[in-house]
Amino acid sequence: MISDLRTAFNERYKEENYRQLLHGLDACTRTHIGFRVAETPVFLPQSLLDQMAAVGADLTHRLVGDRDYLWRSAKAIPEAWRAADETPHPHFMTVDFGLVRQTDGSLAPHLVELQGFPSVYGFQTVLNEMYRSVYALDELGKLSFFLGGHNESSFWKLMAQVVLKGHDPESVVLAEVQPLQQKTLPDFHITAERLGIPIVDISEIIPEDRAGKPPRLCYRKGGQLVPIRRIYNRAIVDELIQKQIHLGFDYRESFDVEWAGHPNWYFHLSKFSIPFLDHPCVPGAVFLDDWFAGRGHARLPEDRKDWVLKPLFSFAGKGIRFAPSQDELEAIPPQDRGGYLLQERVTFEKVVDTPHGWTQPEVRILYLWPDGGKLEPVISLVRLGRGQMMGVDHNRNLAWVGASAAFCR
Repeated sequence: MISDLRTAFNERYKEENYRQLLHGLDACTRTHIGFRVAETPVFLPQSLLDQMAAVGADLTHRLVGDRDYLWRSAKAIPEAWRAADETPHPHFMTVDFGLVRQTDGSLAPHLVELQGFPSVYGFQTVLNEMYRSVYALDELGKLSFFLGGHNESSFWKLMAQVVLKGHDPESVVLAEVQPLQQKTLPDFHITAERLGIPIVDISEIIPEDRAGKPPRLCYRKGGQLVPIRRIYNRAIVDELIQKQIHLGFDYRESFDVEWAGHPNWYFHLSKFSIPFLDHPCVPGAVFLDDWFAGRGHARLPEDRKDWVLKPLFSFAGKGIRFAPSQDELEAIPPQDRGGYLLQERVTFEKVVDTPHGWTQPEVRILYLWPDGGKLEPVISLVRLGRGQMMGVDHNRNLAWVGASAAFCR
């Protein structure tokens, strides 16, 4: 988007640098990167990233401050997974934007999705620095990638504040479903190393009753049970349900433990939110059961080719259907239709010039919100794609696409 930087990068690009980037990432994360990393970062105006960060914060505050909305979204949480001791706000927030062309020819951000759940905060700092180092980006001028006035030191200080909250790192765990098999393992390694916390399979967390005291949760270390004071939650309920993971504790029970990323916020701030948001950058959307009842039709385009059907609580783009037919909609059982969203399909601009053609960026703003603090944008990440969908799983066998980073000036 900053044309002189784009041109300079493309002219300087060497395939050997890209190989160096990939090898360096594997070395830094102590594992193989299992998803595609793009050959290039993107170069965006600081004003555009600041605009995205401001819009995402505005939408988040609207939802978190709306008691009626939170009551309705709580009812959408599966009963068995409605966790006790909900925190007043999410600790982690991500908001995804694409770019649309306005009538005056300018570009503006448009909401893709928002989620009250952590992203790859740690990995993104390493990816950005690797891009900077391998491609000698400092030679192109003074470029930054942290947001909200942060730098690497203040970023990790805030991460520690949110994740640890002053507890001994040994008593704080990064909990995930089968973490060693996740594609996000590189991020887990970086985060665990920087914060000094263990990575624990959530199915191996053990409840412990205590006479006259609230029960607590523990993990096993060298044959010994270690009490957990705080959980950095990376486990997605949808995956627990799909894989039929049996947990040793019940989410609904109150334990003597704190959540860094309470599970309920994954549901509160999600695709479920979109029909409740009235903002120029938010696409029109209606719940499928409401649509069948004749409500919300005016929020969708007349042409069904411009519709997208999305399951509310899924991840990595699973279950999304473009231009759904009437038969496809009716095939969803009536009792399940409340779990689906019909949404306006928005055409995003391909604004990144690459040797393989113009490519579309999707920009995610990552926020941290410490207890007793404020919601702060800290960094962004980018996904580049030329396929129908933007996830790294949907752009296989293509070059100059995948996970990327935004540098700005």
